[in-house]
Amino acid sequence: MDCWIVSALSWFIPVYLLIHLLCFLFADADFTLLWASLAGHKPERKLKGLVVWITGASSGIGEELAYQLAKCGSRLILSARREDELHRVKRHCLETSDLKDDDVLVLPLDLLERTSHEERTKTVIRYFGHIDILINNGGRSQRSLFLETSVDVCQGLMELNFLGTVSLTKQVLPHMTQRGRGSIVTVSSLVGLAGAPLATGYCATKHALQGFFNALRPELTDYPKILISMVCPGPVQSQIISNVFTEELNKPVASVGSQEHKMPTSRCVHLMLVGIANGVKEMWIAQQPFLLFYYAWQYAPTFAWFITDLLGRKRVQNFKAGVDADSAYFTKPKTS
Repeated sequence: MDCWIVSALSWFIPVYLLIHLLCFLFADADFTLLWASLAGHKPERKLKGLVVWITGASSGIGEELAYQLAKCGSRLILSARREDELHRVKRHCLETSDLKDDDVLVLPLDLLERTSHEERTKTVIRYFGHIDILINNGGRSQRSLFLETSVDVCQGLMELNFLGTVSLTKQVLPHMTQRGRGSIVTVSSLVGLAGAPLATGYCATKHALQGFFNALRPELTDYPKILISMVCPGPVQSQIISNVFTEELNKPVASVGSQEHKMPTSRCVHLMLVGIANGVKEMWIAQQPFLLFYYAWQYAPTFAWFITDLLGRKRVQNFKAGVDADSAYFTKPKTS
């Protein structure tokens, strides 16, 4: 009998590892999130009827969140600075779902105007009665070398991405603790776990968000029905690149490269909603080879540093040669 067990294990373990390796090679999210997508709660059931406040809802991930949540039957608050774009997103939500006009509130919001966040929160609660989910998605990225970048850019990024998010969370969280339930979901990034050249200030803000919310989560252990969830996407098709910070505060980016190699926004958002519906505390969402970096930094940091140095050097070289930073890994540098 013992020999039979050993023989069975000698076959089972390699097959088990091979299956996991194959799954990993084709994975676009961490195993916990992928398992939830296969066997967990479905967003269209779990999120139906919930009140969801989305910041940065006028484009990119925030816009796609609005569309998919509308199809799930969630009631929405759409916030960003551009009110006309928010109304465009609202119209599309109503056209593609069963929501009524009163189910979607357009609420212009500037994360930099922190003194306005209390009143905006009160407006939402007066309108819907409560807030079930806050999705902190607003913010800007960066494309510049630190040696050429004004410190004002770093300050601007921290004020917007970090302090703006913390300020709004500060207003919404007491409402959730009073109710005893709710979810605060914050869009971080792959670079919130590891660094990436050309985005020193942006990386700092995402690391700050990771540290803040990871410290906040255990402070809320008396409220087991309040979820603090971090979303860490890799490159995603989005308009965020057209609005990045560069060397100076008001200097636009020179060019926006191809988005073809990035994850489709719809897939990223679907996985986010799966994670929210299943109470996942941290989501890693990226296509290969980017997903490998999450695991490398988690389990083999020395190897991760080696790869980061190699690819980082290439990224900087291609950026200086005029190649879009996000496609640098897939593009040969220009030659004169």
